[in-house]
Amino acid sequence: MSSPHVTLRQLRVLLAVAEHQGFGRAGDSIGLSQPAVSQAIRGLEVELGLKLLDRTTREVVLTAAGQALVGPLRRLLGELDGVLDEARGSGAAARGIVRVASAPTISGGLMPQVLAAAQQRYPDIQVRLGDQSQQLAIEAVRSGEVDFAVLVGMDAAEPDLEQQPLFDERFVLVCPAAHELADRPLLSLPDLGGRPLVLLDYSSGSRPLIDRAFARAGVVPQVALDVGHPATAFRMVQAGLGVSVLPALSLPLPDAAALRAVPLEAALNRQVVLARRRQRTLAPAAQKLWELIAALAAPRPTSP
Repeated sequence: MSSPHVTLRQLRVLLAVAEHQGFGRAGDSIGLSQPAVSQAIRGLEVELGLKLLDRTTREVVLTAAGQALVGPLRRLLGELDGVLDEARGSGAAARGIVRVASAPTISGGLMPQVLAAAQQRYPDIQVRLGDQSQQLAIEAVRSGEVDFAVLVGMDAAEPDLEQQPLFDERFVLVCPAAHELADRPLLSLPDLGGRPLVLLDYSSGSRPLIDRAFARAGVVPQVALDVGHPATAFRMVQAGLGVSVLPALSLPLPDAAALRAVPLEAALNRQVVLARRRQRTLAPAAQKLWELIAALAAPRPTSP
């Protein structure tokens, strides 16, 4: 035997009629005409095979079957309304924990502003930031360990990730203040040929971009050191071990008296993106933070 096809609307109409003891008053309370109320009740009685109401010219009263149905129905619909209200509230209030990964240069250059703004605008959101290398951050997004990440833009080899571009960023040469290139207004990649370089290693999303830009310029870079973090690169440059090519978000310099940052030509730049798993809906709190980052990040100047 097939189950009756009963709609939520029919059940709410029955509760309204039971409460107001009339079709007209019930319809006014739920925004339906009296004929629509009558039709809903008739349809419900047909589906259940029960007479639920006795109608006279003066009143509408519940039958015994109607009384047996209305009590539990009122409780169940009340619980349903509570669940729906809670779901609506969680979306509107945007509360909960949001886990975000970001590459080191982005963590230091962009995320402090984001976290401060999030605390002010969404005090019920707790942001857990993972300062990770590009590859670890990508894996954290794939595995669901984080809700999304802020990364260096990836190529089409990442089909399982959805990327939203934020801004394009230039690179700078970091050198000692007394270096011969320190006072140049703009440098090209050939200017760096034959000089010892301190570069971010291959855990960084920037390193492949740097290598490709040198190759396009016909320059073979003289890599003296590979390091994992811009802070390490700054120290190595200060120690006289080479000059460094770093994203502009690595700035400001830790020691403006000892170091200089010189803009590099636009042939070397990178795109910063938001990344999440493709075809996965973010929780309301995570979506709010995603939108906040997009709003704060764009537009940004392309020069350091």
